[in-house]
Amino acid sequence: MDIEIRKLQRKEFPAALLQIPAPPANLWIRGKLPSPVPGQVYLCVVGSRLSTSYGREACRKIISGLSGYPIVIVSGFAIGIDAYAHKCALEAGLPTVAFPGSGLSDEVLYPKNNTRLKEEILKAGGYFLSEHEPDFLATQWSFPERNRLMAAMAKATLVIEAAERSGTLITARLTLEYNRDLLAVPGPIFSPAYAGTNKLLRQGAGAITCAEDLLEALGFERPGEDEKREKILADLSPEEKVVVEILREPLSRDELIRRLNLGVSRANILLSTMEIREIITEEMGEIRLR
Repeated sequence: MDIEIRKLQRKEFPAALLQIPAPPANLWIRGKLPSPVPGQVYLCVVGSRLSTSYGREACRKIISGLSGYPIVIVSGFAIGIDAYAHKCALEAGLPTVAFPGSGLSDEVLYPKNNTRLKEEILKAGGYFLSEHEPDFLATQWSFPERNRLMAAMAKATLVIEAAERSGTLITARLTLEYNRDLLAVPGPIFSPAYAGTNKLLRQGAGAITCAEDLLEALGFERPGEDEKREKILADLSPEEKVVVEILREPLSRDELIRRLNLGVSRANILLSTMEIREIITEEMGEIRLR
């Protein structure tokens, strides 16, 4: 997608980027700078380049639960959690903003293997911002430099996963320096990939274990059960809607199949499909909504 790169005028700079000790002197944009939306919140999502399956799953589940809310996902377009956060935002229908550590021309945009993601972001109406000339090649120092813009742009930063010496912790530190909210996903205590994240939690970062935690941290009213049920129902088939309506309380598989009245084989296929799609879960002999 051939979308022009242009230099923003100072009056066009996002206001949040001018509120930090070292604001950008210049900004280039690729994509369309959107008009402000009342109540819209920017959330920076960052994490390890060497992402784990746990981290990716946490990222997907949390961001998917933000669908329908006026939230913009900000990240750094890097391999790993950053790129995955952009992808999850697109899947959830949320706007997303990328701050690469390079200029914005196709010849230098880093990393090269995220070309398809770049196209998807631009096609969905997202945009890229950089304080460097369009042909600027990424350097070792340009990544921590752009981290300050990501932290400044957002109301809060969510750290999905970070090792003890992860560059992600630079963004976390800047978030606190800029008086933004710092949030983190708890990780396995035996995993080095989460040593940094768990340290942030010990130091006072807000613990985020689900989308509802995050919505509350961002100032949105925590959705009630009826609201959650309506949101789930919106994207389901007629048979799946019947399952959700029946599961107002957890039920055994046998009891749920009996109430569905579809036949054992057909009902089991339906329930297996819903479990794969993570609409329902079976624990301790009972099926419930996730």
